[in-house]
Amino acid sequence: MGCFQSFLLAKTHHEQKPYNNNNNNNPFFNPPSSPPAKSANPINGNTDAEIPTFSSFSLSELKSATNNFSSDFIVSESGDRAPNLVYKGRLQNRKMIAVKKFTKLAWPDPKQFSEEARRVGKLRHRRLANLIGYCCDGDERLLVAEYMPNDTLTKHLFHWENQAIEWVMRLRVALFIAEAIDYCSTEGGPLYHDLNAYRVLFDEDGDPRLSCFGLVKNSRDGKSYSTDLAYTPPEYLRNGRVTAESVIFSFGTILLDLLSGKHIPPTHALDMIRGKNIPLLMDSHLEGKFSTEEASVVIDLASQCLQYEPRDRPNPKKLVLTLSPLQAKANVPSGVMMGISKQEEAPSNPQHPLSPMGEACQRMDLTAIHQILVATHYRDDEGTNELSFQEWTQQMRDMLEARKRGDFAFRDKEFKTAIDCYSQFIDVGTMVSPTVYARRSLCYLLCDQPDAALRDAMQAQCVYPEWATAFYMQDVR
Repeated sequence: MGCFQSFLLAKTHHEQKPYNNNNNNNPFFNPPSSPPAKSANPINGNTDAEIPTFSSFSLSELKSATNNFSSDFIVSESGDRAPNLVYKGRLQNRKMIAVKKFTKLAWPDPKQFSEEARRVGKLRHRRLANLIGYCCDGDERLLVAEYMPNDTLTKHLFHWENQAIEWVMRLRVALFIAEAIDYCSTEGGPLYHDLNAYRVLFDEDGDPRLSCFGLVKNSRDGKSYSTDLAYTPPEYLRNGRVTAESVIFSFGTILLDLLSGKHIPPTHALDMIRGKNIPLLMDSHLEGKFSTEEASVVIDLASQCLQYEPRDRPNPKKLVLTLSPLQAKANVPSGVMMGISKQEEAPSNPQHPLSPMGEACQRMDLTAIHQILVATHYRDDEGTNELSFQEWTQQMRDMLEARKRGDFAFRDKEFKTAIDCYSQFIDVGTMVSPTVYARRSLCYLLCDQPDAALRDAMQAQCVYPEWATAFYMQDVR
């Protein structure tokens, strides 16, 4: 079933294009030999071009990716006590994902859930842990995002084991999250729910990203803030509503976290700032290794963000403009400053030479697959029914003629005609040919019918197990 589900997703993950011999400009036929180059400047992070596209996932695929939502795969900070669990998972293409599992009670309306997921799925930025898909199947409500392997700001800031985050890196965290907020505000996603240090995640390069899950508005959840009331925007306490200015208030609390290295209620922090008790506000683990001038700028910005009246708070662009000039060590990767070593992933399986068909499927080269199947002659045709000689002769004549017409159509890339002719041959049932199944499988794929394509590929493999047809064809995405 894993193969079948993967093939069903081929249409979702890759928009099908009409079959054409001239494939020089078609990435589906000729994928790039290497991923796009990253920026030479570590502070710029990954390029937006590297962000996966948004798609829908099947429940069985996500079950497979998370070992049936095993408790061993839970990555929520509070473990299995979290109201909506987050699991890590690995897709069949080896890509790591994060899967957030909601209850049906949280999202009773599947249409509302799907629409909200697609809305957030349109947001794409290198400062976000981007939403790359969703699943809405029966009572299941699941969101799929890029997986961030290096924990949260909460852990690195409050529960560190090896080293405290240095000052320059804290300023980078503040800027990157401000950039994420500014992007979302500009692109129509200004309402971020419950922004806090748990929502700031670190990717494989050690760069901080803002979790996309807080961008999904869940009005049926009963609450929008999981943090202590002391850290909640005043207007939310007054009327229970989140506004764009509420996000700025929450960003101010993150600035306090970065400054102090501990949880300080905003009202208490503001009292300290007014009393000019700045040394008491700063994290002692920095051991004085920070710029007083820079700290004063950040403290002033935090004070502006935490104003009681929403209209008195700065807008996202001012956050970015204020924090940008404070950046230093632009050429030092975040992972180096964080003490994070990037682990190289071992290959999943021992490497074995592939057949020409396997290599063509691995390259997603449908032209080569077609040429191989044109050159492949029939084998293992077998089976007859108990018919009279006259009936057998007529059926054989019709069947072989249908197969011959199918071959001509397949050679000429008239795939719909080939499907009809090969179907006539297969439906008679007196002979079984794995080649016919394989050819009709490719025809179905090129006619945008991936489920039928995989069924034929699996039939070919059942008839002739030495052909790994189904396993090859599922990789043509």
